[in-house]
Amino acid sequence: MSSSNQQWVITLVCDDRPGIVHAVSGAVVSAHGNITELQQFSNTDGRFFMRLQVESAVDRAELERALDALTDELAAEWQLDEVGRPLRTLVLASKAAHCLNDLLFRQRSGWLPVQIPLVLANHPDLAELTGFYGVPLEHHAVLPETKAAFEQRVLEVVEEHQIELVVLARYMQILSPELCAALAGRAINIHHSFLPGFKGANPYRQAHARGVKLIGATAHFVTSDLDEGPIIEQNVVRVDHTRSPADLVAIGQDEESRTLTQAVKLYAERRVLLDGARTIIFR
Repeated sequence: MSSSNQQWVITLVCDDRPGIVHAVSGAVVSAHGNITELQQFSNTDGRFFMRLQVESAVDRAELERALDALTDELAAEWQLDEVGRPLRTLVLASKAAHCLNDLLFRQRSGWLPVQIPLVLANHPDLAELTGFYGVPLEHHAVLPETKAAFEQRVLEVVEEHQIELVVLARYMQILSPELCAALAGRAINIHHSFLPGFKGANPYRQAHARGVKLIGATAHFVTSDLDEGPIIEQNVVRVDHTRSPADLVAIGQDEESRTLTQAVKLYAERRVLLDGARTIIFR
């Protein structure tokens, strides 16, 4: 296959049965495709998950026709996308800069395959940061009487910019059940891994007082159950008694930034498939 051929990524979920890999491979070959990467998993409930990358000279419509015939037979849910296509992404933020800065830097560097047209925030503090990266920030105060209007603006931006992913980069507001439902499966949040052990204000100070030995962060899908959505990525780092509360904050922020960016990259590369309350991650 020539390097000038189109690179595609296909994800597929269906009930498990013999012959799925053979059938999918046959459909790809019928569309003059060459499989360059393939991963699969069958869970204990009899569901089959697959991600493959394909190189082909045919156009998208021809590849879709080959997959349509197969996936109708399998009653499969599937997606076809271009490898490396930047995912249209909306970021929600508050005052903390570390996660947002990492997302914007890695977008600009080309490491993170996303396109961020806008940041929505409930404080104006990060406008200078987003301006440095050439991304506009739209600020709306979120109070009990204005929360519904802000969330409506989120949905408007999703529609206007054809947003495919919403990232909460330390956005310090709880989303309503209605917004969670509207963004189900396409909104990612980050939190420190002390939850629920260290709730409320100053979790790192609480952790210091308890002498924790591991701190970290968890990136997960947003659901109406606070911080209980399907987990995408987790990281931890070992600490000891010599670390001050300020040290723990700095270390924790590094882990939050790293973990959120990794989760967004996995999602943008179509490596995350939902399996009920869990995720299947094809690395």
